[in-house]
Amino acid sequence: MKNWPLWEVFIRSKNGLHHKHVGSLHATDEKMALENARDVYTRRNEGVSIWVVESKYITASNPEEAGELFEPAQDKVYRHPTFYDLPNELEHI
Repeated sequence: MKNWPLWEVFIRSKNGLHHKHVGSLHATDEKMALENARDVYTRRNEGVSIWVVESKYITASNPEEAGELFEPAQDKVYRHPTFYDLPNELEHI
């Protein structure tokens, strides 16, 4: 198990439309990762779909650099709906 790659496991629940990360496990290949994910993370029929991704293929941003990464979006004020006049008939928007 020392040389087995690490896999990230994502489950889509029966009530949800998107997959959520539920944990990690070690496996020799994708088939074994999928079977182990099923056995470990869906013991009580929690899901309808399982994704396994070898961890080395995931690229993630660093939370410490969130300001640098997300700050440019603040310059795009046109994306905020504050500049539009809505008709009075639209009460619940």
